[in-house]
Amino acid sequence: MFPQVFSIFLSFFFIFLYSCEGALLEGIYCGKENCYDVLQVTRDSPKTEIAKNYRKLAKQYHPDLHREKEAKSVAEEQFKALANAYEILRDDESRADYDYMLDNPEEYYAHYYRYYRRRVAPKVDVRIVLLVTISIISIVQYYSAWQRYDSAITYFSTIPKYRNKAQDIAKQEGLLPDNSKKGGKKQKMSKEDVELIIKKVIENKMDIKGAYAKPKVSDVIWIQLIILPYTIVRYVYWYLSWFWRHTVLKQPYSDEEKLYIVRKYLKMGQHQFDSQEDEKLQEFLDKELWIKANFEKWFSEQEELAKKQLAESNRYKQYRRYMKNHGVSRMTFDDS
Repeated sequence: MFPQVFSIFLSFFFIFLYSCEGALLEGIYCGKENCYDVLQVTRDSPKTEIAKNYRKLAKQYHPDLHREKEAKSVAEEQFKALANAYEILRDDESRADYDYMLDNPEEYYAHYYRYYRRRVAPKVDVRIVLLVTISIISIVQYYSAWQRYDSAITYFSTIPKYRNKAQDIAKQEGLLPDNSKKGGKKQKMSKEDVELIIKKVIENKMDIKGAYAKPKVSDVIWIQLIILPYTIVRYVYWYLSWFWRHTVLKQPYSDEEKLYIVRKYLKMGQHQFDSQEDEKLQEFLDKELWIKANFEKWFSEQEELAKKQLAESNRYKQYRRYMKNHGVSRMTFDDS
């Protein structure tokens, strides 16, 4: 039994060697034909000679020059073989891979890999695609930031607290007529002009923080990538400085550093924390919430207060009453 299996194995092995010996593999490049032979050139032929022979043979085997069905079919196959061979040999990198296959027939699987890697690989440089993608993302990011900022300005202009303050500033600066003065001639302005002035005052006089802050070019991803090395160096320097001043030297925290610790305890992002009112930030400092024990006590009190306010909410009472009477999975319709 063993001699028979061994003889079969040797047969397949020698067949494999024979197929590789000619260095012509089925399914890649020109198949079992030599691309140089197809174009009737040699491996030393320059690109000009290859192009010249291709044009001559392509003209000879062009399907439109043959009228008989059989001759036309043969010409089509030959014309495809010529075009394929020329496509391989006209490109320097593709030709180098083909020559490497002829010189190294034993690297069977490597030849398939090189061939299909080049065929499947995108024609456009990946670096260009990456640059264009980052540029588009940066443009969309900057445009979206301005959209959010305009929405915030419009929202603040509808809140009486900010609207009245903006109107007072506009009257003081002469941007809006002050019709409250007696004896003066009342001036009229269109509603659109008044709204435009109020928004302009809010935009110039108010410091909007957080995610709706005024967009900066330095915030877009392109600029962030460019300054990334500087950002990393700055962070490492900050971390080492923090460790040295507060862990080794035991120096007290500044107000900014205290708020940084509180922000970490609250698990807030920088934009979200920046949107907090100044009174709220001062409360954090007054209660010394950068101290872990003080923060945990204050946080528990805030949770209890939130639960109490929720329990006293009319909407929450209605919800609990509904759940008690109807349950989770029941749906009723009240026609009254």
